Amino acid sequence: MRIGLYPGTFDPITLGHIDIIQRAMALVDRLVIGVAINRDKGPLFSLEERVAMVEAECAAIQAKTGGEIVVHPFENLLIDCARDVGAGIIVRGLRAVADFEYEFQMVGMNRALDASIETVFMMADARRQAIASKLVKEIARLGGDVSKFVTPPVQTALRARLKT
Repeated sequence: MRIGLYPGTFDPITLGHIDIIQRAMALVDRLVIGVAINRDKGPLFSLEERVAMVEAECAAIQAKTGGEIVVHPFENLLIDCARDVGAGIIVRGLRAVADFEYEFQMVGMNRALDASIETVFMMADARRQAIASKLVKEIARLGGDVSKFVTPPVQTALRARLKT
């Protein structure tokens, strides 16, 4: 069984994340969505809320693809999380050159820690390249329309959290 791990903070999950998840399902039998705790980023949503949002958004994808999607919170090293869930592939989405530079360094470190786990980069769909959770939160915070970047349930959660 091919198991992939797609890690991130998903604060909140965006249409860009969903695009990568849908496409990654073609590569693996089981996709583990690793929701990083990462207290340093000061997430808008709690871990439980982020996990629930990811699970809700992935239910339709799982039904459509017939593959298995598991949501797995983690706070340890990414490579250790990959080992914990039995992943042979780490899936990473790329939006721009700046993403590549950071991810290139991460791959080198991860390969040094465990050369048996491969990293697969997926370029964001051209319509989704500008989407970043940080920017979505900022737009929502300032009362802007985020409907082009997130699903309606996530937009509702943002409005409720930010009282916009």
